[in-house]
Amino acid sequence: MIRQPIISVLGHVDHGKTSLLDYIRGTTVASREAGGITQHIGATEVPISIVKDICGTDFDKWGIKLPGLLFIDTPGHKAFTNLRSRGGSLSDLAVLIVDINEGLQLQTIESINILKNYKTPFVMALNKIDRINGFNIIPKSSFSNIINKQSQTVKSIIDQKIWDFQAKMYEQGFDCEIYNKISDYTKKVAMVPISAKTGMGIQDLLLLIAGLSQKFLKNKLEIDENEPGKATILEVKEEKGLGMTLDVILYDGVIKRKDDIVFGGKDGIYTSNIRALLKPKSLEEIRDPKKKFDSVE
Repeated sequence: MIRQPIISVLGHVDHGKTSLLDYIRGTTVASREAGGITQHIGATEVPISIVKDICGTDFDKWGIKLPGLLFIDTPGHKAFTNLRSRGGSLSDLAVLIVDINEGLQLQTIESINILKNYKTPFVMALNKIDRINGFNIIPKSSFSNIINKQSQTVKSIIDQKIWDFQAKMYEQGFDCEIYNKISDYTKKVAMVPISAKTGMGIQDLLLLIAGLSQKFLKNKLEIDENEPGKATILEVKEEKGLGMTLDVILYDGVIKRKDDIVFGGKDGIYTSNIRALLKPKSLEEIRDPKKKFDSVE
């Protein structure tokens, strides 16, 4: 059985992490956050059918057989270093999102160091291309199609910004290149110019994530249904009507209702019995379900 790849979205505050996922989900979680800033780690399950709908005809060329993608949205504010680190350590692949107009900021560098420490492969999403002066917006289009419809001035600005990123990332120890110019993804970090607001370039980013996961992570994604479950706790909180709950990401094996579990806490090791397993519906953010969770065995 192949599980979904776990994709962490990291980057500086207000560079568009939640907005990217909002576009994919078709929701507005970002607008309901306090000050527009993500306060917790959240998780969203995206079925492969949704990925295919966004990517269009190019999807079939990759031969993708994944059941879907599981995105983890991490806070960008400097106060949330621990939460970001937890998200980075859990992911199979990460998306480092940066504002193409602002460059690498403090939390971007911190996120890069987290990815280095955990040796997590990642791709870069260069967000907010629609804010480049004179940019011709073509919603929901691929970057290859978009760039051909820009003026020479805009093309030159984009090229310069990409060169600047390549130089800055080289200082961080990474060789980066625009995704459609890469022949060997094991040697270069792919950069995808996008607009989370208009959907431009999102299909390229999703295809890249799904394609790289399929090609390079297949062995890691295979799980044994007879093995006991292993999960990472994202958060522990009191849930109205349920009592104390654990938000977890299951990354190996299987857990079942009534199973005994063991986990570490601040004061030592704890054991508990699973009284209920509640799973967010597809495309719903774990912190922000519009409907009740699905109860599963």
